[in-house]
Amino acid sequence: MEDFINITPVAASRIDQVDFDNLAFGSVFTDHMFVCDYRNGAWERPSIVPFAPMHMSPAASVLHYGQAVFEGMKAFKDDTGSVWLFRPEQNGKRLAASSERLAIPQFPVPVFLSALKELLTRDKEWIKPGKGNSLYVRPFVFASAAGVQASAASEYRFMVICAPVSSYYGGEVRVKIADHFSRAPQGGTGYAKAAGNYGGQFYPTQLANNEGYQQIIWTDAATHEYIEEAGTMNLFFRIGDTLLTAPTSDSILDGVTRKSILDLAKHMDIQTEVRPLKVAELLAAQKSGTLQEIFGSGTAVVVQPISGFGYKGENYETPLPKDSYALKLKNALMDIQYNKAEDPFQWRYKVCD
Repeated sequence: MEDFINITPVAASRIDQVDFDNLAFGSVFTDHMFVCDYRNGAWERPSIVPFAPMHMSPAASVLHYGQAVFEGMKAFKDDTGSVWLFRPEQNGKRLAASSERLAIPQFPVPVFLSALKELLTRDKEWIKPGKGNSLYVRPFVFASAAGVQASAASEYRFMVICAPVSSYYGGEVRVKIADHFSRAPQGGTGYAKAAGNYGGQFYPTQLANNEGYQQIIWTDAATHEYIEEAGTMNLFFRIGDTLLTAPTSDSILDGVTRKSILDLAKHMDIQTEVRPLKVAELLAAQKSGTLQEIFGSGTAVVVQPISGFGYKGENYETPLPKDSYALKLKNALMDIQYNKAEDPFQWRYKVCD
């Protein structure tokens, strides 16, 4: 693959300038980035170049019509210094599905995987060992053609940038259940990792932040009766001893961590149900005492317990039980990611030693 990629290494690494003990999530980036342009109906020869600002026309289509999708992944370093990705083929397939929904040419998954391997091997010193430390990997593609005509662009740029990270959230996380704003309707782009899905969440999330909540639990756009997902997480609810999560749909992202949690829970003999969940059912479970815990799942957070939620002006507490499924699943999943446990699902993808 190296022979296929044009490689321009940095003259000197910036790694010695980084305080790895005080990282703000996604604010410091590694030495190199991957770039590949789509022109004249085909993807051109890709490059790995030093991380740097890029030149772009003010008329670039993405700036006017938001034709952009992205992925989120993590690379891990185990105690022997080997580097691993977690189910990267799933991210490649979802990136292709997201691209198709936004009329963006699909980047070939095999090339995507090879590119990740080459890029991460070059910047492997930026990946620090130890649970909680990782390298956040951000593949994305956007319409780069200059022109303000309201149609799919003719040129695109696919890129991968990487940022060393530690834990995403600190402290307790509280959420507000939406009863007015919507994340995505049926038939929309909710299942795709479209940039606009997240941009549209910022204002209602800002309002929720002002009320003391960190995120919003989104409900269905038509009735606001059914729970869907949170701003950056899929959601799980433990009612009794059963772990519930909503089925994926046009409006719910098919999270890689979500599907891994479901498989891992079954492997650990935890009863699971994938079915629609009404807000009314959640409130009834809270009132009866059968709601044991709520947690979110996602690449950045892995598993994030939710300590409470608000709905229509009322606040409800959801403290972690002693036998928390969230903590059990998080530890089991991270042990696989960091190569500290057997991987019965073959989820680990080795990058390099």
